[in-house]
Amino acid sequence: MTPENLSRQYATAFAPGLIDPAIAAPEDLVAASGKRVAKRYNVYRNNVTVSLIDALAAIYPAIQRITGVEFFRAMARFHVRATPPVSPLLFEYGRDFPTFIESYEYAREMPWLADTARIERAWLDAYHAADLPVLATEALGDIEPASLAGLRFRPHPAARIVRSIYPAVAIFVMNRTDGPVSPLRSNEPEDALVTRPEQDVIVSRLPAGGATFLIALLAGASLGEAVAAAFEETSSFDLQANMAGMISAGVFSAIQHGD
Repeated sequence: MTPENLSRQYATAFAPGLIDPAIAAPEDLVAASGKRVAKRYNVYRNNVTVSLIDALAAIYPAIQRITGVEFFRAMARFHVRATPPVSPLLFEYGRDFPTFIESYEYAREMPWLADTARIERAWLDAYHAADLPVLATEALGDIEPASLAGLRFRPHPAARIVRSIYPAVAIFVMNRTDGPVSPLRSNEPEDALVTRPEQDVIVSRLPAGGATFLIALLAGASLGEAVAAAFEETSSFDLQANMAGMISAGVFSAIQHGD
């Protein structure tokens, strides 16, 4: 057996118990003379769990602030045991944590918590997205009016949209700072636009129809198709305001003509 296969076989036996405390230390595990193998393995297992919980706390600081440290770490521990990491990069961990929150029994009194976590995850993904210049404000100036409906846009790698039936944007924003939390005065649904036009990630609340409009454009629809979808959702859709907003927020990196 090659060294690579031996290493893979050893990892297969060693790794599962690092997440699941019900799994005993591997039988062929050895330690230095006089050392208790099971005890040392349990210490290592605890260190791995704590490291993953710490990673979740770093990825979701607003969620931890909302729930409190003790509640968050207890919830995160259940998630860690149910969901081992699949990447060596810790910032990649916890992508399904928002979905886990939805099913977590003790978070049911905070139904908006999962969507707030989705915005927080989108913030981190936008932060780590590839760098590309954003579409310039004057890019539409030379386009013939008759050609506008057929335009298609190339998404910027950092652009993300999170839809919510809760005021998740306001909850996210007020809990990403160290200052006092103001009373929430709205129960209206809020769709989040997450972008990084320069160095800083920006989270904005989209106006009526804005999420449907941008989701269509991000999926490759023409401008005319996206506008039709937005108006189908709401007659109050403001095309001019949404166009100006998407350009200034850096949602797209390039523009192209349709067929």
